[in-house]
Amino acid sequence: MARLLLVDDDKMARVLYGDSLRGVGHEVSTVATIAEAKEALEHGRYDVVVTDLLLPEGSGMEVLRYTKEHHPGIEVVVITGLDKVDPAVRALKSGAAEYLVKPVAPEVLQHAVNRALATRELLQENAALRRYVSLLETGQRISTTLDRGRLVTTTCAAFVGLAAASAVMLVQRDAQGKARVLGTQNLMGSSHENTLLTRLAPYLPTLSEARLLEGLPGAWPCGLAVPAQDGEDLLGCALLLYPSRPPSDIAEATSFLARSLALALRNQGRLAQVEDLAYLDDLTHLFNTRYLHLVLDREVKSAQQTHGAFSLLFLDLDYFKTVNDTLGHLMGSQLLVEMAHVLKGCVRDRDVAVRYGGDEYVVLLRGTDSSAALKVAERIRRAVEKHRFLVPEGHALSLSTCIGVASFPEHTQDKATLLDLADRAMYRGKKGSRNVVYLAGENLEATPPARHSQPTGG
Repeated sequence: MARLLLVDDDKMARVLYGDSLRGVGHEVSTVATIAEAKEALEHGRYDVVVTDLLLPEGSGMEVLRYTKEHHPGIEVVVITGLDKVDPAVRALKSGAAEYLVKPVAPEVLQHAVNRALATRELLQENAALRRYVSLLETGQRISTTLDRGRLVTTTCAAFVGLAAASAVMLVQRDAQGKARVLGTQNLMGSSHENTLLTRLAPYLPTLSEARLLEGLPGAWPCGLAVPAQDGEDLLGCALLLYPSRPPSDIAEATSFLARSLALALRNQGRLAQVEDLAYLDDLTHLFNTRYLHLVLDREVKSAQQTHGAFSLLFLDLDYFKTVNDTLGHLMGSQLLVEMAHVLKGCVRDRDVAVRYGGDEYVVLLRGTDSSAALKVAERIRRAVEKHRFLVPEGHALSLSTCIGVASFPEHTQDKATLLDLADRAMYRGKKGSRNVVYLAGENLEATPPARHSQPTGG
């Protein structure tokens, strides 16, 4: 049945009440003083405390208050010989489940204890239900979060609040299985993060259930690595840190939160794929003008804040119309794809290559002034000149290109003007010898609108 603690300085009362409650199957411990009651509560597990109101060292109200403050899950039944209203009101307001006036018949005491146990069970069920509802709501917030920063904040706070973690590190795995830190809470800087990631890395490939890690560096030597899995795919994990071994009752909550994290990471990955498609040219798989304008806005803002530089190259293939007219648009499209590969081979991964429209391309060179940009442009011009296009199709065509160069902030600090100046410089080459690199300058003639194809992704 239940474990009861009986507090009464009257030995006869302890025997009478104790025998009565044992007779219906309860396990009863008896003490005579407040100090003994506190010691028993500290070292034992009890469901209900039955205490007399009048005790030698003080009042049973002290037992009531101590129990509710230090052991709030235990119900308290108060017994007294005082047939007065005020003590009863104070006891009930202080959290007593029942208030009985002596003499107390055995069946009345038994019934009061049973009601207290029923109240305790109901409160525990309500508390568990609230925890489940809170866990469910938190999991839903995590799984539906598409913003990466908000995901880190929400998930870390959930593990701290619902799993009593002292610190949290969230780890994400990419498609190649490489792990990186997604975000943290309460850790001591990037050095600490890297050390923990190094300790965690050997376990990640086979992490299918929560794993305890001990001897970790820092203030929290114990860690619980919880896999963030979506089906059979391990998308990452949550490393929960504790000063000692983790609580034993957190397995369900941590597993649910980690699955919610995995779902969020999966959704974010799908969103990124969709966004990538929205920013890619369908034919060449270079970026389109929609992405160009987005990244230009970012680059201008960054360069203004850091007093940095960047450059734009505007390319147009020479006599491309002749290819379409003689070989057809299908061969022309294949040549544009091949040109994209040549272009990508001449720039860094951090630079942005864009198909602007038709046979026009734009390259954003990050952290590059006009002098360095001219060298890159010349490298591209020579690569195009030396390349033989459509060889697998049996043509081995030679082509050339004109490239205009404009730099921020040397030529302008305005995005639209920078793009226009690079375009004008390219057109200056078109009107001359072609197969040339031309730097932006003053009073360059604008490119006639009719020369431009419709920009891609605009």
